[in-house]
Amino acid sequence: MKLLLSVSLGLIIAAQPAAAIETCRFIEAKAEREACYHRQEEELAARRKPEPSITQSSQSMTFDSLQQMRRDDEEVYRSMRGICRGC
Repeated sequence: MKLLLSVSLGLIIAAQPAAAIETCRFIEAKAEREACYHRQEEELAARRKPEPSITQSSQSMTFDSLQQMRRDDEEVYRSMRGICRGC
């Protein structure tokens, strides 16, 4: 029952963008149809536009985590040098 519900919900969600695109095709007036396509184009561009604050924070987070990993590696290498010499 849950599987059937989740599959049907997934199909409904997947079909919505296709239905939105198809509606412009059936508008007979050229100016209205082109306006419809233009609105859809703007909506897609808005969805694809990344958030600048998220991108900058993720880059700095990646850089900070990389620096932390390097410090941890150096610490481990220093501790291993004292354990085994020429094994």
